[in-house]
Amino acid sequence: MSQVGPSVDLAVSVGYRLKQASSALHVAMEAVLRPLGMNITQYSCLELLAQRPGLSNAELARGAFVTRQSMNVLLQALERDGSVVRPPVAPVGRALPAELTPLGRERLAAASAAVRAVEDRMRAGLDRAEAVQLAALLDRCVEGLQG
Repeated sequence: MSQVGPSVDLAVSVGYRLKQASSALHVAMEAVLRPLGMNITQYSCLELLAQRPGLSNAELARGAFVTRQSMNVLLQALERDGSVVRPPVAPVGRALPAELTPLGRERLAAASAAVRAVEDRMRAGLDRAEAVQLAALLDRCVEGLQG
């Protein structure tokens, strides 16, 4: 059976290149986070909480690109290991705002340094202007899909 319509030219497909870059970044980040006892989603959660303390489970899930159910399981594990604390009762509504503990901040510092090194490696072939331009172009791609 023959293919109907024109196919995507992978040599120039932006979507294919983005997926390739995303996959390579994922593998590199997992490699540096694994020895720290962490995965990308755990790191993302800690980073989000450091930058925006008090986020709810739903807000963290959106920020880390996972389901609320997955984030709830992750937050429970982070609470058990002492990295995150949530109040036993919601101060308002049903949301339990999460915050980093001192141990969570320590774990995040090590993970952030490792992830920064991966991102530095990824951008090694770009000068500062190219890195800024790449970020701006990616923002425009996102806007194009969301707008």
